[in-house]
Amino acid sequence: MKEIIWKPELYSFDTCQEFVNEFQLCKTDLVLTNEYIYQPYFGSMNLDCMVRYQEAYGMGEPTDIMTEAIMHDVAKTDCRRIIAIGGGTVIDIAKVLAVAGDESIDALYDMAPNLPKRRELIILPTTCGTGSEVTNISILNRTRLGTKMGLVGPAMYADTAVLIPQLLEKLPFGVFATSSIDALVHAVESSLSPKATSYTKLFGYKAIEMIIRGYQAIVREGRKARIPLLKDFLTASNYAGFAFGTAGCAAVHAMSYPLGGKYHVPHGESNYAMFTGVLKNYMEIRQDGEIAVLNDYLADLLGCSAEEAYDRMEDLLNQILPKKPLHEYGVTEADLTEFTKSVMEAQGRLMGNNFVPLDEARVLKIYKELY
Repeated sequence: MKEIIWKPELYSFDTCQEFVNEFQLCKTDLVLTNEYIYQPYFGSMNLDCMVRYQEAYGMGEPTDIMTEAIMHDVAKTDCRRIIAIGGGTVIDIAKVLAVAGDESIDALYDMAPNLPKRRELIILPTTCGTGSEVTNISILNRTRLGTKMGLVGPAMYADTAVLIPQLLEKLPFGVFATSSIDALVHAVESSLSPKATSYTKLFGYKAIEMIIRGYQAIVREGRKARIPLLKDFLTASNYAGFAFGTAGCAAVHAMSYPLGGKYHVPHGESNYAMFTGVLKNYMEIRQDGEIAVLNDYLADLLGCSAEEAYDRMEDLLNQILPKKPLHEYGVTEADLTEFTKSVMEAQGRLMGNNFVPLDEARVLKIYKELY
């Protein structure tokens, strides 16, 4: 049994300048980032490297069209290292750039997982949610298919992951909320996965504790209380990344992708919309095993009984990011059947990691309950 995957070397620095001094950025490096991130932290350094701003190619979460446009631009350069400085969109695209030649996105999906490593990859996350700096999956909205899908291959692992809490200091509270909730979902889903091991659960459960304790501090002391906790949230996100990088995510992610793909709901928020609904349906099917361990762990953190754990967790999360029913995103009743079909046909990789199997009828039931 595969216990845990350790792929990138992991570095941490207090400041961006320390990173630049260590990694000696040069002319054959290409930085993929956002201007609002790059200029405050790196703009005054006059770095001798190529820089591409993701937003110049399209807004929002990564699509096949946006990614292909960046691929074609990068193919014209002689870059040897891709340095991703950003959130999930930048990181997901950068992973593709590490393996891309002159193929289309559709061709890369057809080639996976046997993708070639064409460029060295260094990732600096600027949110506390993806954990993607230590995983080998890129999530793209395949507009030609109408859903988000993961592109996965060993060559998509970063060579180096770098944690710099300074990069999170200007993160808007809303982005902090959606990204950190995403990390919480990663930690919970990976801990419940049939592929979970004692190693992945070590990281997963610690991430759950750090995130919930951080939220409790924010609720008590106000939003500014997150600032001294940014290193903790970034570390928790990284822990959750190691956990789901081996054990995988499951139905929460699988069911969130059609919502995010059609209505452009931020990834963390679309996960939150599904989160406790999936957990409660797991409990309707099976109450023992790892889910009982999880419920007791949550109850201890939240100061309630195991039976109340999901409701108390949702009460806490609602003070960080109010949860909305699906219809408030524009979802129609007809969408529920369409979403269910998409999950069952396109998300088998994720649905294989469910705590218990969920059939088509159960998936539709969950969507209807959250509608």
